[in-house]
Amino acid sequence: MKLFRYRKDGKVWPGVSTGDTHYSLAGHVQDIDRDFFESPDAFSKVEELIEKGQLEAIETPEFDAPIYRPGKIICIGLNYRKHAEESGMEVPKEPVIFFKATSSLCGPNDNVVIPKGSEKSDWEVELAVVIGKTASYVSKEEAMDYVGGYALHNDVSERAYQLERGGQWVKGKSCDTFAPLGPYIVSTDEVADPHNLNLWLKLNGEKIQDGYTSDFVFDIPTVISYLSEFMTLEPGDVISTGTPAGVGLGFDPPVYLKPGDVMELGIDGLGTSKQTAVAHPDA
Repeated sequence: MKLFRYRKDGKVWPGVSTGDTHYSLAGHVQDIDRDFFESPDAFSKVEELIEKGQLEAIETPEFDAPIYRPGKIICIGLNYRKHAEESGMEVPKEPVIFFKATSSLCGPNDNVVIPKGSEKSDWEVELAVVIGKTASYVSKEEAMDYVGGYALHNDVSERAYQLERGGQWVKGKSCDTFAPLGPYIVSTDEVADPHNLNLWLKLNGEKIQDGYTSDFVFDIPTVISYLSEFMTLEPGDVISTGTPAGVGLGFDPPVYLKPGDVMELGIDGLGTSKQTAVAHPDA
């Protein structure tokens, strides 16, 4: 199944998609959030509602982020070899970890706001993993049992803030609207092999990122096991697994977002999203 959240009448409601049909979960599920993933029967409850025909179909939902304010958004840097090369950095020997503020989360088709004074805002199509149950010190062999679903993520980045201002990368990753997520969280049973997915991004209609998750430096079990050594992963936490080559930083000369630029991106089976870059209202 594909879980989503949508906007209607000034509120955000949970929903589920099967095939080409979108259904509202309003009145049946409070929200798609930590509590949902923490509930052991959440998915089976939704499946039962679908099977019994108890859900109202909706047309053309206006998607919000598919999960409400996760506890953590954890990102893995330089997790594709060619991206590490284009960034002028060594392929890491251990996963590079950084965080995005949860306040950067936005809907998959929302505008991306270029921060005040920014001249180096950039794009990164990524596969996001949503944690389904509490994970602490898990082995690689059992790590996939802790996955609740998968989503499309654009890890928007301000390179000057990230690389030229000292300190941690989080500064260049956490601006408002810098985490367009979704449209869906796709359940694990619908993703046959998360390590063989095509992910791509177009800028103004030109495809500039086109890679496969088979090119990971560190695969999903390795990442989950590694992270669980240093922190407890909780239901609803989002792990963004890195981006393939083709980011603006890697062009010669570099190319960065300007107002009016349109990013379209997608991953096999997880849907597509589209964001327009706009200037900050106080810029």
